[in-house]
Amino acid sequence: MDYRVYTTGGFDEEVDKLEKIEQERIDKLYPKLKENPYVGDPIRFRFFREKRINGKRVYFLVFDDLKAVLFVAVSDKKTQQETIDSVLGKINQFKEYLRKVIED
Repeated sequence: MDYRVYTTGGFDEEVDKLEKIEQERIDKLYPKLKENPYVGDPIRFRFFREKRINGKRVYFLVFDDLKAVLFVAVSDKKTQQETIDSVLGKINQFKEYLRKVIED
């Protein structure tokens, strides 16, 4: 079964600020992740991953139990650690958010 791909509102806002070419590369990730959600590099845990796009990093969480991928953040190298720490601190909130989105 394929995974479904979702984004948070905050992620969408960050993507809107990126250059068109970066937005297109992110859009191309979605179909790949539907087939194989473990694309990119793991960050501390197998389910927390990043994919580099030009000078940016795109962060997503893989929830096997929900068969879903949730894009949560974008950063550059300068704010990478701050972004990682922020995402790790909100994993339970992201999972709850995703459950509500799937139910609706």
